[in-house]
Amino acid sequence: MTNPVQRRRKIASSLLSLLGVIVVCVALNVLGKKINDLIGLPFYFDNVGTLMSALLGGYVPCITVGFLSNLISGLESSFSTYYCVISVFIAVAAVSFADKGKLTKMPHTLLAVLVFALIGGGMGGALTWLINGFDFGGGFASDFAVKINSVVPMGYFPSNLLSNFLIDFVDKLIVTFVSLLIYRLTPKRLIEFLRGHSWHFLSFVENVRNGISLRMKTTLLVVISTTLVASAAIGTSIVMYHNASVDKFAEEGDYASKLISRKINASKLESYISEGKNAEGYLEEEELLQTVMEMSPDINYVYIYKIEENGTRVVFDLDTEDVKADEAGRLIEYDSTVEKYRDLFLAGEDIPVDIVDNRFGWILSVYEPIRDSSGKTLCHVGVDMSMDRLRSQEFAFLAKIISLFIGFLIVIRTYAVWIAEHFIIKPVNVLTKAVNSISYDSPEAREESLELMNSLGIHTGDEIENLYHAYRDTTVSTVNYIDEAQRKNEKINRLQNGLVLVLADMVESRDKCTGDHVRKTAAYTEIILRQMQKEGIYPETVTEDFINEVVNSAPLHDVGKISVPDSILNKPGKLTDEEFSAMKNHTTAGGKIIEKAISLVDEDSEYLNEARSLALSHHEKWNGKGYPTGLSGEEIPLSARVMAVADVFDALVSRRSYKEPFTVDKALDIIREGAGSHFDPQVAKAFLDAEDEVRRVAAMNMEL
Repeated sequence: MTNPVQRRRKIASSLLSLLGVIVVCVALNVLGKKINDLIGLPFYFDNVGTLMSALLGGYVPCITVGFLSNLISGLESSFSTYYCVISVFIAVAAVSFADKGKLTKMPHTLLAVLVFALIGGGMGGALTWLINGFDFGGGFASDFAVKINSVVPMGYFPSNLLSNFLIDFVDKLIVTFVSLLIYRLTPKRLIEFLRGHSWHFLSFVENVRNGISLRMKTTLLVVISTTLVASAAIGTSIVMYHNASVDKFAEEGDYASKLISRKINASKLESYISEGKNAEGYLEEEELLQTVMEMSPDINYVYIYKIEENGTRVVFDLDTEDVKADEAGRLIEYDSTVEKYRDLFLAGEDIPVDIVDNRFGWILSVYEPIRDSSGKTLCHVGVDMSMDRLRSQEFAFLAKIISLFIGFLIVIRTYAVWIAEHFIIKPVNVLTKAVNSISYDSPEAREESLELMNSLGIHTGDEIENLYHAYRDTTVSTVNYIDEAQRKNEKINRLQNGLVLVLADMVESRDKCTGDHVRKTAAYTEIILRQMQKEGIYPETVTEDFINEVVNSAPLHDVGKISVPDSILNKPGKLTDEEFSAMKNHTTAGGKIIEKAISLVDEDSEYLNEARSLALSHHEKWNGKGYPTGLSGEEIPLSARVMAVADVFDALVSRRSYKEPFTVDKALDIIREGAGSHFDPQVAKAFLDAEDEVRRVAAMNMEL
């Protein structure tokens, strides 16, 4: 577990290396652009640092480098600032290739260059078109587009887009190979050092098998919240920009209409209407209107109308490229604005600014009354402002602000996920992995589990750290509880086995012929079962638990002899048929004794079940000629089949009141001969295969 000082040093080292990569790579981008400006080539050379940061650092520094490079370039030309989204997209693409190790390998390198050019030339060109108000501007790219269009006619937009793409492809080809050259020259130790930090190659999207990952949820939270805030800000900005632009157009129209209103000779208006161009001073006044209309490219029409009850009387009207002027004195129909404010016109009151969208375009109309010396309104000066330029300006403004927003969004998302990765996602994943790998199966596993939990060293200083401490404390408590429970269980098992042996000894003490029979049969039983386990005989049944249960219950196989009279049990000679029949009853008597014990236990006990099988069936034979029920083959419980071999062998090599002990060799031959008739052939084989162990136990018991 790292101490606080080590953790602080590690964090400081990581942050300093991150900052170093960002500073150096931003400098490379700025330097590349400066060199290109000095040479005067139609390229950019401003992505060398971006690709280097992708190779050395991953998403966090790479996206930061792409974004900051444009912001710094924007200090000289604000136009560059709006292309930050393009640089950020190139950064994302660069790390995607670098993350998979493909950026340095052909032909993936050329594919990466193509993707970079599609982003820089394709998306960048379209963004230029929007920012310039549906115009690509001038320069080498536009001249190249003209040449392309002359060879393959495709129109203004496609030819310029293709021109930008081809130029950018050459730029990205040069930039990529310069970046790879610098990367090859970078010391490997430095590359390994930078790759060793936790911010290197942070996954942009992480897939999970079930549901949505915490990283993806963090991304969605950041993206949705930032988008909602930014959308509100963008919407408000667009409305304010629109209103401010409309106000500016209205101010220009108001200034122009007031200028004309002050200059027009009100006393001659009637003669202008009746005589037209022949009236004295008419042409001079018309020239004034023409001069005012030329003051601004946004002024579409300038005219003076007298609004009457039955129509609009023309006083002055000017020819334009689209519309021929009406002659002075002519009565024309109300247009939509006059119709809307007819009563105000006739009453001589001020007319509000009006905006219409008709066949002449998007028009803002401003009206200023011309009054005589008494204040009576004689007619109105009208100035129509074309706001079509405002549309392209609003689209350009929208493109700029959305470009900035997307760039900011990706940068904010990157850092938000990075922070979440270190303080939420990574600790949770580490803790989850550790919890899933904890095992309590053995003392060694429990010790390893404790060491694992202690080694995590999660120090986030929040609820996750509290959760970690809670898990660690719970693990410690669980391990201690299991250890204590196992100690008590082992104590109970020893007590149980001791009681079993005491009970078996009580039975054995009545039989002067059996000696240490119960212990020896238990030993032979374990030898057989271990050999069966080793050879894979009945593997589904012969498990570790099964072996322990059979070996521990083996001493009870003759417990039924407690019901056999001493005169029969210790008779030195051969038993009569009646006496042998009484002797055989020890199997059913043993089964009943253990059955009664089972009935007193609330839960099912495998230990007692095996003891019952042993007591009841250890004299059954494989060929069905045994007792008490004549079971055959696998009808006989496996534990009883094992005990049959152990019981017979021990009886053969032991001294009895009615016989001398057989030699081990003779006893083994008898077991071998009985395989397939008296004994389960596989059980007998396992016993014979473990001959060395059998002889060792037999020799020890003979010494006793």
